[in-house]
Order: sequence, then C-alpha cells, then structure tokens
Amino acid sequence: MDASAPSPTRLRHVLISAGLGSALEWYDFFIYGMASALVFGPLFFPAYDATVGTMASFATFAVGFLARPFGGLFFGHFGDRWGRKPMLVATLLLVGGSTFLIGLLPTYDQVGVWAPVMLLGLRLMQGFGAGAEYGGAVVMAVEFAPPGKRGLYGAFAPMGTQVGSALAAGAFLLVGAMPKDDMLAWGWRVPFLVSLLLLGLGVYVRAKVSETPVFQEASARQPPLKLPALEAVRRSPRNFFVVVGARLAENALGYLYPVFGLNYLINTLHVPRNVAVMGVIAGSIALCGGLVFFAWLSDRIGRRPVYMFGALFSAACAFPFFLMVETRDPVLIVLAFVIEMGIGSAAMFGPQAVYFAELFGPRLRYSGFAFARELGSIIAGGPAPLIASSLVAAMAGAPWGVCWYVIAISLVTAFAVWCGPETYKNDIRADDVQDREAGVPRAHAPL
Repeated sequence: MDASAPSPTRLRHVLISAGLGSALEWYDFFIYGMASALVFGPLFFPAYDATVGTMASFATFAVGFLARPFGGLFFGHFGDRWGRKPMLVATLLLVGGSTFLIGLLPTYDQVGVWAPVMLLGLRLMQGFGAGAEYGGAVVMAVEFAPPGKRGLYGAFAPMGTQVGSALAAGAFLLVGAMPKDDMLAWGWRVPFLVSLLLLGLGVYVRAKVSETPVFQEASARQPPLKLPALEAVRRSPRNFFVVVGARLAENALGYLYPVFGLNYLINTLHVPRNVAVMGVIAGSIALCGGLVFFAWLSDRIGRRPVYMFGALFSAACAFPFFLMVETRDPVLIVLAFVIEMGIGSAAMFGPQAVYFAELFGPRLRYSGFAFARELGSIIAGGPAPLIASSLVAAMAGAPWGVCWYVIAISLVTAFAVWCGPETYKNDIRADDVQDREAGVPRAHAPL
C-alpha cells in the first residue's frame, strides 16, 4: 500500500465535499428553473399572456447560461494556477448569495420593469458561479481517486447535482401545497431564502478540504500555465470539442425534462401540480442511482461505450416519453421520468464527469473542463426549455417537434463521443496529451 496515498478518512471527506457542495449549490441553480416554470411568469412578466410570460421567464433561465463559460474561464484559470480548493469556496458563495437575493426581489407590481432587470442580473451572477463549481468538484474528486475508481469517485459531484434538483422539487412541492394567492405573494420566496442556511453548511464543508495531490505534484514539477484555457484548446482541440459535443444531449435533456417537462405537464396537459413534481423527484432519484451504476461500469468497460449507449437510448425514448405522459396517468408519468432520467440521462451523466477530466492534463484540467463544458451549456441546456416551449406553441400544444429535437441532439452527442479517445486507462497525472491519449505510463512522483 502506498504510504503517501490519502487516508480513508480524507477520501471520505473529499467525496462528501464533492457531493454535498454540488447538492447545495445546484439546489440554488435548479430552484430558479423550477420557479421559472411555475411562478416567475405572472410575478415578473405580467404584461404578457400566460404562454408568452412563461417563455419570457424561460428566456431569463437561458440567459444565465451565457455567463457560465465566462465563469468557467475565470474560476478555471485561477483553479489551475492557485488550486482547486479556493475556487470551490468562491463559486459556492457567489451562487448561494445571488440565490438568496432573488428571494428578496420586489415583483413587477412593486417596481415595474426594474423587477425583471434585477432578476436577470442575479441570474447572470448565478450562472457565472455555477460555470466553474461543478468542474472544480469533479476535478477534486477525480484527482483524489484511487486507481480503477475514478469513475465512481467522479460520480459523487453529479449525484450531488441530482440531490439538489430533488431538494428544489421538494421545496416547491411543499410551497405548491399553499393557497395560490399565498404562494404568489410570499411562499415562492421561501426556497430561495432557505439557501442562506445551505450556503453556510456548504462553505463549512468545502473549507475543510485539502488541495488535491495531483495539483500539488503538478505545481512542484512545473510552473502553472499563464493561460490554461487557451492551452487546452491549442494542445488538444479534438478533446475540447468532444466535450462540447458530448455535453449537448446530457445538458439539454437534464433541463428539458425537469424544467420544460414540469411546465408542459401542468400548463398544457393540466396534470395536477403534485403529480408533475413527483415525476421530477422520482426521475431525479432514479438518476442518482443510475449515474453511480454507469460511472462504476465505465471503470470496467470504458467511458465511450457507456456514454454512447446513454445518448442512443435517450433518442429512442423521445416519443415513448411523451406518449406516456400524454395519458395523464400518474403511474405512467412517474415511470416515464424514471426510465428516461434513470437510464438515458444517467448513462451519459455518470461517466461524463471523469471522462471530461481525463481529457485534459493537470495543469489545464480545471480550465479545459469548465470552459468546454459550459460552452456546451450555452448551446444545449440554456435554450432547451425555451426551444421546447416554442416547438409546442408552434404545433398547437403537440409535443412531437420536441421529440425530433431530442433525437437530433442525442445523435450529435453519440457521434461526438464516438470521435473522442478512450481514457479510462490513462494516467491522470501525465502532462503530455499525446502520452495520456496513447495510454503511455509514466513514473509517479511522490505525493
């Protein structure tokens, strides 16, 4: 046994930090998505009819994604130069603080046009911080992982995001039980204000985590790069664009089903709110279990076959998903979310974290991971609910245009991953991209 390896206690702390930190921060991020589907339309865009107001609300949701690549660039740059740990604390503070302030915003009836302007500004702050938080959590977990377990360790951060999604859905399930007037008057603020307590817990956990041994070794061996994000594109352009393409279906479907799907069930199909929210919660729980299994499987058979299976399965599920929810049967609605999110999305989301981290060397890993991943978010996740809502409106409430949209982006993702290298046996400490892609081993320096 390597005496310099991190202790089991230290490893557990890293995993708790990755999972819990992501859960708390992505609770903040998903709570905005839930609110944009349920309450932001009438509160911040009342001058429009219900459909246009909801689309305007989804537009502010999408705009937040524009800030994410810039957040990935900024925090990723300093994460590769100064270390992973300080950036994890900084991003948590930024997202958590902006979420708390959203809960204090005046509505359109109180301050007029300044209400949506302030909402947009805080959404941009939220996106700026979220653009690097997830990448940092993944990089830290993967760089601490024992040999042969990088996929499993990397799964704790994406699992945390789904716990955050379920918490957000649960919070709005409780709020949704209130009388409608009370919910619109003040109840919608509670999930946002509660984030202050979650923020304190998250900062406490993250502050106790030490720096990764891989970063420490890389810093001792060579000085940090001046512009690590630029070097990620220059040294490994194929890997950079594989990340962007692989991100499309996973990210778009990750927001399309829980955010657009929720709105579609409630406002188009007129399904009871609690049934729709329970579908999202069940899907999130299934995704948590599924992504751990598929991450573990990718440690055995490779990242690419698992990821491509998830993309192709998601394409195959597009029409069946909407046929099931169109029945308005609560059991079939829950089953539709569980199947798509627990298998299709999970098979992409599970190995994604470790795969993206393995595509870049340690001196540019944080920047390359976060920047490329969030470029994909602009194209995919941000516009997905707005595109889906537009397609439904154009087809007089029918979801079939959305199905073809899901199939198209899923096939693009499958092709992108097919074009990428296999990485599960590569040395994550190696600086040289060609050596890592070829699987050439190198001697490990002492930790």
